[in-house]
Amino acid sequence: MVLPSFFHAQEVAAVAADFERIFPQVERHPTALRQARDDGQARFHARQFAHFENIPFACSPALNLAAVHPALIAMARDALGTRDVRLYQAQAWAKFTGEADYDQPFHVDYNNHTLTVPAEDDVRNSITFFIYFSEVTDAHGPVHYVSRPDAARVGCGPDAYMLSEADVQARLQTVGQACIAPAGSVFAYGIDVWHRGSNLTAPYAHRYVMTACFKRAGNDSIGYCAWPYHHLKPWDTIFDHATPEQLACFGVPLPGDPFWTTLTLARAQHRRPGWDMTPWREALCKA
Repeated sequence: MVLPSFFHAQEVAAVAADFERIFPQVERHPTALRQARDDGQARFHARQFAHFENIPFACSPALNLAAVHPALIAMARDALGTRDVRLYQAQAWAKFTGEADYDQPFHVDYNNHTLTVPAEDDVRNSITFFIYFSEVTDAHGPVHYVSRPDAARVGCGPDAYMLSEADVQARLQTVGQACIAPAGSVFAYGIDVWHRGSNLTAPYAHRYVMTACFKRAGNDSIGYCAWPYHHLKPWDTIFDHATPEQLACFGVPLPGDPFWTTLTLARAQHRRPGWDMTPWREALCKA
C-alpha cells in the first residue's frame, strides 16, 4: 500500500534537516557507480548500507520520533488487530547517486525478522512503514515491489522457495512496480511482500528514508533490534519528547502498569532527569 504525502511539508522539512545533520556529506557523483557483476545479477553488498543506522540520533526530535508518529501507531494497531504494539526496528537510511550500486534482487523480509516463516494470519506477522523524506522519482532509487496478487499470479506466492532463485527473479521482474512518490509518502508492507532496492541515476541526487516496523506486543517470533542494547545512544532525545503511547512502542510500561512503584519512578527519573514523568506519578497516586 502506498500512502502519498502522509507526512505534511513541515514534518518532512524538519526530518530532512536532521538527515543532513547526522549523515556525513559524501562525494557526490553525477552518475551511478556500478560494481562489476560477473553473472549480471543484482546483489546485496555493504556499500548499499553505508548510511543506514538505528535510532536514536544526536539531532532534533523530528527524526527520532518519526517512526512513532501517532498516525503510524494507529495504522499499526489497525493492521495488527491490537492496541498494544511494539516498534522492533527503526532506521534512517540515506543513499547518494554514485556512492554504490543500489540494485538489489527481489527479496522478502521474514528471513531476518523471524527464525521461522510468516504466519498465515497477518496479525501474527508485522507491518513495515517505509517512509520517504525526500522526493523519489524513477531516478531517485524507488523501492520496487510486487503485490501479493501479482506474486501469486506469476507463481511466486508462499511456496516460491520451491523455485530456483533465477526463476523467482525472472518471474517477479515481469510484475514489479516502482514506488514513485513525493516526500512524506509511506509504503506499507508485510514481511512476506517481495521488494528490492534500485539505483539512483539522477545527477548528484540523494534519497532519505526512515523504516519503522511494528509487531504485536508479546510476539516473540518476530524481532530485529533489542533497544536496550543501544543504551549509549542519545535516548534522552526520545524520552524527553515522546508521549507515553510513543514510549510504549519501545517497551516502556504505560502509566498505571504494575511495574511502576515509588522506587522504580525514582530510579527512572534519576536515570533520565529530563523525562517528564507526571503521567506515571499521577497514575500511581490514583492506584
